[in-house]
Amino acid sequence: MNTPAELKYTKEHEWVKIEGNTATIGITDFAQGELGDIVFVDVDTVDDELSSGEVFGSVEAVKTVSDLYLPISGTVTSFNTDLEDQPELLNTDPYGKGWIIKLEIAEDTDVSELLSAEQYQELLG
Repeated sequence: MNTPAELKYTKEHEWVKIEGNTATIGITDFAQGELGDIVFVDVDTVDDELSSGEVFGSVEAVKTVSDLYLPISGTVTSFNTDLEDQPELLNTDPYGKGWIIKLEIAEDTDVSELLSAEQYQELLG
């Protein structure tokens, strides 16, 4: 299973790439594998200021729908519109073209709860 070391992870199987005060967020390779073939991605929170743990969207797979939880607080600045026509990018390239949102990180946000790649691998067993 692919777990890039430069990313941070959550117990809800999302990844976070922090660059300055911008975070790019997607679902992990493990999550897409568990969901199966993804057929739809719904994010209607662009321009919304959300707190860590709030739902920012959902992913629909052939067998299930799964909510997406914001790993850190901030304002959703963009949604990967490529996912509207190609939701399968979450399956084929979860850490690249399959990113879901970009977030402007709220001031004084604590990122210490995010897991390192090694901690995430331990969580998976």
